[in-house]
Amino acid sequence: MQDSHTSLERKMESRHLLMISLGGVIGTGLFLSSGYTIHQAGPVGTILAYGIGAIVIYLVMLCLGELSVAMPQTGSFHVYADKYIGPGTGFTTAILYWLTWTVALGSEFTAAGLIMRTWFPHTATWVWSALFMVVIFTVNALSVRIFAEAEFWFSSIKVFAIVAFIILGLLAITGILPIKGYTHAPGLINLFKDGLFPTGFKGVFTTMLTVNFAFSGTELIGVTAGETKDPEHNIPKAIHTTLLRLVIFFIGSIVVMAALIPWQKAGVNESPFVLVLSNIGLPFAGDIMNFVVLTAIMSAANSGLYASTRMLWSLANEGMISPRVAHTNKRGVPLLALCLSMVGGVLALLSSVVAASTVYLVLVSISGLAVVIVWMVIALSEINFRKSWLAGGHSVDELKYRTPWYPVVPWAAFIMSLLSCVLIVFDPTQRPSLYYMLPFLLLCYAFYYGRERWRKRRAAMPK
Repeated sequence: MQDSHTSLERKMESRHLLMISLGGVIGTGLFLSSGYTIHQAGPVGTILAYGIGAIVIYLVMLCLGELSVAMPQTGSFHVYADKYIGPGTGFTTAILYWLTWTVALGSEFTAAGLIMRTWFPHTATWVWSALFMVVIFTVNALSVRIFAEAEFWFSSIKVFAIVAFIILGLLAITGILPIKGYTHAPGLINLFKDGLFPTGFKGVFTTMLTVNFAFSGTELIGVTAGETKDPEHNIPKAIHTTLLRLVIFFIGSIVVMAALIPWQKAGVNESPFVLVLSNIGLPFAGDIMNFVVLTAIMSAANSGLYASTRMLWSLANEGMISPRVAHTNKRGVPLLALCLSMVGGVLALLSSVVAASTVYLVLVSISGLAVVIVWMVIALSEINFRKSWLAGGHSVDELKYRTPWYPVVPWAAFIMSLLSCVLIVFDPTQRPSLYYMLPFLLLCYAFYYGRERWRKRRAAMPK
């Protein structure tokens, strides 16, 4: 829409987009949960699962690239789904993605408060959580450029920390740096000494679910499309480096951890990052990693509030919810959508305190699967978009960015994402996600079509 009161501004540059795509992925999952993943699947199994996960998200990003360059719109996923799958799917996709980031907001603010308690034990957790809420809200409320700049620096700190960790780890693996518990270079013996899959190959499948959720956030590139300068150039540039970055940061970190920590001990008591750095003898390893994790949390909350806000704006912009939500101020910020998303995050936080085993459990279960479903929607939208493009008399050569190896790439992305959902059946701890997700999907579709039917009846009534 071109109305000055509902339009967004293209203020994001290439460096912002590159770091936002990184920032959305590198979160507490890598810093805190990766050790548990190694413990569950073994070293080689975890590396294999992360490798497969990286391929899945790269295939999804190749699909998103063609769609985003052809139609660079904010909140793009549900717009594409609306047009190329169906309006009910478009509405449901937007609700799922909004819920994913809103629920994450609550947990991120809580985690930030808990980390601050390690340095200030006599201050209540909620005080720090409230402070971080104000900071993140202000950053998003000022302008999209300030949001992007903040995310650039948050992500830069995370990237620097991971690169430093990998370098120090490699020096320890080769014996250049001494490491506690080893009298000689450990090499890669810990990766293979108990066999390729010490917990069985099944561990790879169940770990893949966690891995896919860890990679969620890469698709933020699509959300930013409507506010990116020169999307034809900058979006493909960000997408083409996605796989390389995921391999370096995730798999590189996993290899270092698995080589320096026996898989039986990984993730049992503390972050594997802290354990490795402490064993190398790095002073204040715990404080340094707590600072990095706090930065990761702030980055995730920053990206989450942005993503959920733009998804609400897009819903309003497409006429699916009240048009007042699409209203923007003179700096191009949709303040009402921002406030609603922040309220959603606060409610998620409160539900984690007062209804952790009921309401919050359901929300977390639904949001965990939601991103994988969004990936399926992106892949199917690409398949139908290309069919529609050719049926309209256009040629593939007219597209400024093309998904390679069509239709193999989108179908592979769709099927592999679908398998991630199906595999949940084999993991008793994650199986309830399906029980909550399926009724929620039906409820979203029923709400959308019920409301549309009511609107048509109202429109048909005599004035």
